[in-house]
Amino acid sequence: MQASPATFNILIIGQNNRLQYEALLFAASLRHSSPGFKGRLFVGVPQPGPLWPQNPSIQDAEVLEALQHLGAEILPFESHAFGSSYPNGNKIEALLAMPEGEPFAFFDSDTLITGEISDVPFDFEQPGASLRVEGTWPKPTLYGPGYEGIWRALYDRFGLDFESSLDPSQPEGYWRRYLYFNAGYFFYKCPRQFGERFMGYARAIRDEEIPELTGQVLNPWLDQIALPLVIHSFGGGRDALPEGLLDGSVSCHYRLFPMLYARESDHVVEVLETVVAPNKIKKVLKGYDPLKKLVIQRKGAKIRALFDRNNLPAREQVIRKTIKSKGLWLR
Repeated sequence: MQASPATFNILIIGQNNRLQYEALLFAASLRHSSPGFKGRLFVGVPQPGPLWPQNPSIQDAEVLEALQHLGAEILPFESHAFGSSYPNGNKIEALLAMPEGEPFAFFDSDTLITGEISDVPFDFEQPGASLRVEGTWPKPTLYGPGYEGIWRALYDRFGLDFESSLDPSQPEGYWRRYLYFNAGYFFYKCPRQFGERFMGYARAIRDEEIPELTGQVLNPWLDQIALPLVIHSFGGGRDALPEGLLDGSVSCHYRLFPMLYARESDHVVEVLETVVAPNKIKKVLKGYDPLKKLVIQRKGAKIRALFDRNNLPAREQVIRKTIKSKGLWLR
């Protein structure tokens, strides 16, 4: 495994809703936790167009100013395939506006950087993605094909070798045998190449009549259905990074602030509360209620006190229900 090149770029998405605040928090955590990062941080912002009923771009001047202060670059992009019908598609379309031929790492906006990202030994020749994933797709039906038949049909559709994607240590018919990622982060040597193939695969899966997909729900999983196919097509796979760095000591895909306080480490909470503290950042983030109440007003500590991080309930639904019963579920 080779070391990272001297620089690579990071892409996150921001738009005129909670994502603009999450993007600002990501930028603040990157600057705080990773002083060695020398690349560019792009905030991909969808532009108004026929696929959006309202203007999706960031229009809050304070948010834009704070992002600029943190060295983030706004990257406008047009929505040609997804828009409001599938906002997760923003991550695909934004790739096509990134600098061609420059290595990149994409992160979902609801992520904190908690360590030195320039020390992560990315091999940008071999793409990878987050393995912090559950078996959310597919859901084989009683009379339809199983996991094997569904995934094989997709590999066949795009002319990919199915057998080499399998994890033979996992039993047949078990979801972990098949290549599947969380799309919370992924990386490669060129965003344009990756984005064009990602777009082509995702549109084909959405728009074509693939018999084996009959009865399968594609929304919101479309990006995670196409992603393993894209990664496999470029020669990447499960072992692209050592364990314990991304989704570990260097990044935290927290998803929701109540869940962050319930289950993440003390270090993650410390990073969150530290980067929110400066007045320039705090005054802007107050515009988002969950951040204002849970972080700035410290109500997150009440959630934290409800759970033992070493003995969390096995099911996320139980955690959510406990938080809701205390009136602290804010999102």
